[in-house]
Amino acid sequence: MPYFSACYNIFMVHTLALRIVVLFAIIFFIAPSLALAASPLPGQIVPEKCNQIGGCQSVCDLATVAQNVLNTGIYIAVFLSAVLFAWAGWLYLTSVAGGEISRAKEIFVNVAIGLIIILAGWLVVDTLMRTLVGNGGSFGPWNKICELFVEQVSAFV
Repeated sequence: MPYFSACYNIFMVHTLALRIVVLFAIIFFIAPSLALAASPLPGQIVPEKCNQIGGCQSVCDLATVAQNVLNTGIYIAVFLSAVLFAWAGWLYLTSVAGGEISRAKEIFVNVAIGLIIILAGWLVVDTLMRTLVGNGGSFGPWNKICELFVEQVSAFV
């Protein structure tokens, strides 16, 4: 029986750790959101103007929706990468055999590469849109196209 006690103890530590993580997530993330009716995402993706009959009425609304989708995607990606980094760290610290260490390192590398790809994609889209909008040389948020357009049109009138 002493041969199986080490494996049993490791299994029980992993099970206990999983239960603690789930309990922590419920207490600190899910319960306050439900109690305070808070949205876990950074904001509303579709603006109120687009929720009315006829949907989005202008390009401004579509630019706002695009910016909100990008912000929400980045928010979710950063949150998930933090969770996966924590999971890989936990695997790395609690591993006894070499297989778990290599698995943890693989998770670290894959999450880092994925996060770099997502943030680089955001940077490319943001830079491209700022260049195409041509904000008069200044770099401001590209989703403010309509405000700039209204200012330019009102200058002619």
